[in-house]
Amino acid sequence: MADKDIPIRVTTRARSTQIVGEQEGVVVIKLRAAPVNGEANYALLKFLAKQLGVAQRNVYIVRGSRSHNKWLRVYGMSAKEVRDALLR
Repeated sequence: MADKDIPIRVTTRARSTQIVGEQEGVVVIKLRAAPVNGEANYALLKFLAKQLGVAQRNVYIVRGSRSHNKWLRVYGMSAKEVRDALLR
């Protein structure tokens, strides 16, 4: 993956949507949404855009749209900037 892509591990149907932390270099996020009809992916993109202060259209799932393990890209930010912003 490119240096702008960040690995994310998502757990769906959680009690609340939140960033859990980092595990083995992967940002772990719990989502309240269910993985039905793309709801979890939409909720993830919306949540991350809000957390990062960017437009939702700038947050993309590069790989893993049908998996709990995803690679994301945020245009206008490096992977380090994204990771730092999410884990602070």
